[in-house]
Amino acid sequence: MATTTMKRGTASTPPKPRRSVPLVVYNGVAVVAGVGAWWALAAAGVQGLPDPPAVLAKAGDMVADGTLAGDTLASLRRVLLGFALGTGLAVPVGFLMGWYGIARGLIEPYVQFFRTIPPLAIIPLAIVLLGIGETPKIFVIFLAAFLSSVVSTYQGVVGVDRTLINASRVLGAGDWTIFSRVVVPASTPFILVGMRIGLGSAWATVVAAELIAAQGGLGYRMQQAQVYYDLATIFVALITIGVLGLLMDRLLLLLEKRLTGWQERR
Repeated sequence: MATTTMKRGTASTPPKPRRSVPLVVYNGVAVVAGVGAWWALAAAGVQGLPDPPAVLAKAGDMVADGTLAGDTLASLRRVLLGFALGTGLAVPVGFLMGWYGIARGLIEPYVQFFRTIPPLAIIPLAIVLLGIGETPKIFVIFLAAFLSSVVSTYQGVVGVDRTLINASRVLGAGDWTIFSRVVVPASTPFILVGMRIGLGSAWATVVAAELIAAQGGLGYRMQQAQVYYDLATIFVALITIGVLGLLMDRLLLLLEKRLTGWQERR
């Protein structure tokens, strides 16, 4: 009898959903913890390690005299140009390799060959052949971004479910319709992942290129600071590169969400 006399409201009320903590909160906690650990190491007397206030003061000086803005724009221009050229060529080449067996047989050996050679190893050759201007720097960035993106695009095309392609053919779709309506959307997540990897490779390559031959840029500034053991300037350049790379990666993530909203996510 006791169970039959339960209050109706109690039995029918659904449990309240648990509130999830926004991801940005965890990001903030991670940043604060990282800065705190850095400050603690500097306070503990780790040799030469500047503390956050010293780096912040140095950044203020570099902003005031225009050094940081000039170096940032120089590196950013090189990265954007090389990245755009590399991914712009990688996408059609990857589609050709994945869609046509002949193109795959002709192109894939070269792609796999150059993938085993780090782009940094090509910098001396690029400087000898192309000079010490902007061209060799942009070329090695282009190569790094291209090799990362072309493989992802190729894997995206060959990984398309054959059932979808066969079903489209049964329904009367031609090659162009299948390619544009089935293959391209299914390959988009792979393309964007390749672009994110290529972006990281582009930043790593531009810093190395500027360390060898440059008259400006964040990598050049770090090399000059190394000569005078100016760790604060090195930290400012490193943090600037990290922040720029993080912001660009987040922009690609936003683009991925807009273009792949149909994809099931966890």
